Amino acid sequence: MHGHGAPAYTNVSFPIPIDPPHVPGENPTGDYRRVFELPDGWQGGRQGGRQGGRQGGRLRFEGAESFARVWLNGHELGFSTGSRLPVEYDAAPYLRPGRNVLAVRVHQWSAATYLEDQDMWWLPGIFRDVTLTRSTADVYVRADHRDGRGVLAYLEGPGPLSIPELGVTGLEPGGEITVEAEPWTAETPRLYEAVVAGDGETVRLRVGFRTISIEDGVLLANGRPLLLKGVNRHEFHPEHGRAVPYETMREDVLLMKRHNVNAVRTSHYPPHPRFLDLCDELGLWVIDECDLETHGFWEVGWRANPTDDPPLRRRAARPHAPHGRTRQEPPQRHHVVAHEAGVGRNLAVMADWARERDPSRPLHYEGDRSCAHTDVYSRMYASHAEVELIGKREEDPLDDPELDARRRTLPFLQCEYAHAMGNGPGGLAEYQELFERHPRLAGGFIWEWIDHGIAHPVHEYAYGGDYGEPVHDSNFVIDGLVFPDRTPSPGLTDLKKVFEPVRFTFDGDDVVRVVNGYGFRDLSHLRFTATVQVEGETVTEHVLGVPADGGEVALPGAGGGPEGERWLTVRAELAEDQPWAPAGHEVAWGQTRLAAATPAPASRTTAFTRDGLITAGDCAFDASGRLVRLFGLEVEGPRLGLWRAPTDNDRYGGLEGRWRALGLHRLTHRVDEVSVGDELVVRTRVAAAATDLGMRATYRWTYDGGLRLALEIEPEGEWPGPIPRLGVDMTLPGAAVDRVTWFGPGPGESYQDTGMAARVGRWSATVEELQTPYVYPQENGHRADVRWAVLTGEQGGIRVSGEPAFGLTARRWSAAELTAARHRPDLVPGDRLHLHLDLAHQGIGTATCGPGPPARLRPAPPNRPPCASASPPREDAPMRTAVPVVMTGTAVQGVRRSGRCPRRP
Repeated sequence: MHGHGAPAYTNVSFPIPIDPPHVPGENPTGDYRRVFELPDGWQGGRQGGRQGGRQGGRLRFEGAESFARVWLNGHELGFSTGSRLPVEYDAAPYLRPGRNVLAVRVHQWSAATYLEDQDMWWLPGIFRDVTLTRSTADVYVRADHRDGRGVLAYLEGPGPLSIPELGVTGLEPGGEITVEAEPWTAETPRLYEAVVAGDGETVRLRVGFRTISIEDGVLLANGRPLLLKGVNRHEFHPEHGRAVPYETMREDVLLMKRHNVNAVRTSHYPPHPRFLDLCDELGLWVIDECDLETHGFWEVGWRANPTDDPPLRRRAARPHAPHGRTRQEPPQRHHVVAHEAGVGRNLAVMADWARERDPSRPLHYEGDRSCAHTDVYSRMYASHAEVELIGKREEDPLDDPELDARRRTLPFLQCEYAHAMGNGPGGLAEYQELFERHPRLAGGFIWEWIDHGIAHPVHEYAYGGDYGEPVHDSNFVIDGLVFPDRTPSPGLTDLKKVFEPVRFTFDGDDVVRVVNGYGFRDLSHLRFTATVQVEGETVTEHVLGVPADGGEVALPGAGGGPEGERWLTVRAELAEDQPWAPAGHEVAWGQTRLAAATPAPASRTTAFTRDGLITAGDCAFDASGRLVRLFGLEVEGPRLGLWRAPTDNDRYGGLEGRWRALGLHRLTHRVDEVSVGDELVVRTRVAAAATDLGMRATYRWTYDGGLRLALEIEPEGEWPGPIPRLGVDMTLPGAAVDRVTWFGPGPGESYQDTGMAARVGRWSATVEELQTPYVYPQENGHRADVRWAVLTGEQGGIRVSGEPAFGLTARRWSAAELTAARHRPDLVPGDRLHLHLDLAHQGIGTATCGPGPPARLRPAPPNRPPCASASPPREDAPMRTAVPVVMTGTAVQGVRRSGRCPRRP
């Protein structure tokens, strides 16, 4: 990260030949040298070493990739090859009073490289703390919660243990005591401070009492079902690479908590130990993984896979212990799982060692479908249909009946699902509904937390290939719920909504049922409010008295006030400050429509006239029926559009290739007839070269003070699959529009299977704020189900209304320019505003690594007869529906210079 060598990214492939244990002769190497002063009174030498207790010296490395050899004052202390494993050396014999010199040589490649192929940037070097300490203490306690009481087992330590708050004093190593302690959970992270008095030193640690168990295939915490609402987290920082400051770790945990995340999987290695402390303190369940992934062997049929190599059993049995002349006891001894390492004999060794050392923690490993050595059944990217079958214990059987029977008794979790790459992920709500419906399903972990974009002077953020790597996986490393600068993406705001611990259902407009979705606490820490809005403007707001256990609550009268579409929103907010968020932080919300919009009265239409141009009012069309002036603004279009800039899911899932094969990105438009009278009718055929498939598009224009378009579309030929979108495209002068105000879901983007965080209201944003800045540019910024939108600038603007609704996108670049862009700086604003008004969009899905959108969320092949009008979404439909057949009722009307919006189209 400082110019010595260059980053490289691969997901599966090794960037070196697969020839274990050998590595290339071209092995990037860094030499580190650090001079430090030993504090006064710190004794060195053998007398101050292990035999000397307090005055010894241990040199601790938290992380160095991949092979590190260490010298102190010219004496070699040893070497290590576990990049993300803590390593301790006995430095006492070689310490000197005053000036000391520490030297470290780090090679990028070593035999251990074959164990560390973990879908991230290859960034060799020292990336975690290096510490010299006199402490020799190793403290090991186990704190369970059984039958409403805490059970503390003091297994190892240098002296007696005390917990003053619980009245525990003088507990000796090997002792066990039962105490009146509150349980620890992620919702109620209760910790107690323990003090261990050793030989010349005092050790303090925080203890939480909890028991994890499995009964009848259900994962339990303290005897109650545990549903994991998790994320996978790599350690990454856009400027520092693998070196993540403590302040950033803390902000990560706070951001997770504020978005209703309750669990984290430390993919795919042990994190910095202070991150685990933060999870204890603020409340996150943790799956802590071993520094072991051999994914690259998959490409050679798992030949010579280390997971089945007997000489490597030592690493498998002690996954957190270093190699070389080091301290042998692993400090994070209780976290033992691997990832994407195939199967082999060493997995059994790992499992046996872990259970012997600490039987209180369940073991997880996704790679072995037989679950012969695990305590949970785990999958990655299983479809909704497969997850439902597993929830019912109806999954496909294993060949071995005994193993199959055992696996059906295990809880199931998705250790990775809903790949958060680019625009998405979609399908979150469907997954969560399954997790909550079937007790066997213990939830899962979204892949992943952060986009691994490296700050770059030209590209803004770099991904694979931007450093000239001969082997790389492009932007597959840009797959997070937060952008590289840790700004939440729309995917994270959707996840917050899906993970909400409080649910609302409405019975008419006078009762709301509040459902407590917490697993371990009531609702007494929340404040509830009900707000009624008409056309997005608040008309009344009330505080609700909700019982601690939830239930039905009467709503205040919601009538009265102005006419228009009326919505009720109920919110749950923190009543008081919490360690992870201030009072007033919104935890959950629900909405219901109380009244539909009042239909506008019919207006008398004005006939079109032809005199060079075809005109009506202050609107004009050219001889081909193309709109060229709209209330004084020079415009182009609208005309039928079927293309969208492919999302990552479209590209990796294969849809982009199919769409390009149909020529949807290069459509031609032929005008067949222009008829002028009371209405302007323009009949066209839209098609691409090299195919006989096409669309007959008939534009019917009327003018009643506003300009109304009804577009009828009839497909020709047998279309082979879903299309990207169906709508119209037009452009306006860029200087004429700088802000958009709309009534509909917002404030963020929404598509068929995303936008759960969008609520109906009145929203306003600049054109720039409407864009979602995905690191790899792609389709973004769409607002679905918009009732009306006003586009304004210094000289007034226009209003667009739907009958009943439409999808809105406004950009300063075309879909073609967005398609061609590879990095954010590639998108340069032009002098036109590109406006897209849509009936339907292909769902987003998660096909970069997982399933696409469910079939019901894909626009069907356009082989159905035309309809009379677009249908509004059903009130009971969990997602918006769309049929790419017809789009009607797009109206455009001028706006006064004041920018005020007329109430009616």
